[in-house]
Amino acid sequence: MIAQINPNYIKTRPMKALTRLMSYAFFEGRPVTTKGRWINPLVFSILKAATKNNSRYKPVEKPIFILGTGRSGTTILGIVLSMHREVGYLNEPKAIWHLIHPHEDIIGNYSQTDAKYRLTAQEATDEMRQRALQMFGAYLTVTRSQRLVDKYPELIFRVDFVRALFPDARFIFLVRNGWDTCHSIANWSKRLGGEVNNETHDWWGVNDRKWEFLVEQLVKTDSIFAGIVDEIKQFERHLDRAAVEWIITMQEGLRLMQTASDCIHLVRFEDLTLAPDETIDALCDFCELPTDDTFLRYARQTLHPVPAREAFDVRPKIAPIFHDIMGKLRYDS
Repeated sequence: MIAQINPNYIKTRPMKALTRLMSYAFFEGRPVTTKGRWINPLVFSILKAATKNNSRYKPVEKPIFILGTGRSGTTILGIVLSMHREVGYLNEPKAIWHLIHPHEDIIGNYSQTDAKYRLTAQEATDEMRQRALQMFGAYLTVTRSQRLVDKYPELIFRVDFVRALFPDARFIFLVRNGWDTCHSIANWSKRLGGEVNNETHDWWGVNDRKWEFLVEQLVKTDSIFAGIVDEIKQFERHLDRAAVEWIITMQEGLRLMQTASDCIHLVRFEDLTLAPDETIDALCDFCELPTDDTFLRYARQTLHPVPAREAFDVRPKIAPIFHDIMGKLRYDS
């Protein structure tokens, strides 16, 4: 499906399909594991023009960012929210973020220079704020949207940076059972990963770039992995690496729930699919999105429980940490 659009999406609100196509074609950019990368020069030219334009675009008020571990339901939540009459939805607009901060590209989609998993409030310059306001403002203006929803899971390590750009930002911390998330990551990488121009492109970035940054910048600096970093470095199985990413991402989210509780809202994927009405209502209250019956009807039609995946053999050195995080998130490990 192009831009995650299906017949029911078009039928529910036809103009929303046009908005999604515009988002996909002109604002999000195409990452290394996808086709159609020929369009990236056009995307970057549009975005750069927006940053240099003196026009006053729509203000970016209370933007909503979906955070978590990839393959945990972030895309389906973003698509559901995109149906709200006030929302313009961007699915991992890494082209925009690359132009905001030149060292944020951990995957290697647009740059092979050094990158940072974490970005702090101190790194947010006035120039970056202006670029962010112009590009996202241009997007809201072109799509005639009132509120921005940006799904970019790795922003969970950059919340302070994002808040420095948008002080009134709202964050949705989406969590999913560790078994299911890790299986989904492993299957995605096997299905979509491959060799391109003598480079490996998969979930772990260009030639393991993302994995190396994750180990060096996150695992090494986290006390829960003390004494086992060298062993983790050697992980090659997708499931093992996914378990490490899930642990460190969930731990970051739980920390944010303590330190930034005023702007972050936890949603369990299982609750979202089993009880969409209650979960969506609470989410909209938090995000200050008004009632929209068409949007709620689409959410009910789209969100369905997903069969649980089987447990796998978590590496012994990280198994206690994995099970501890599962317990903190109220999952049976």
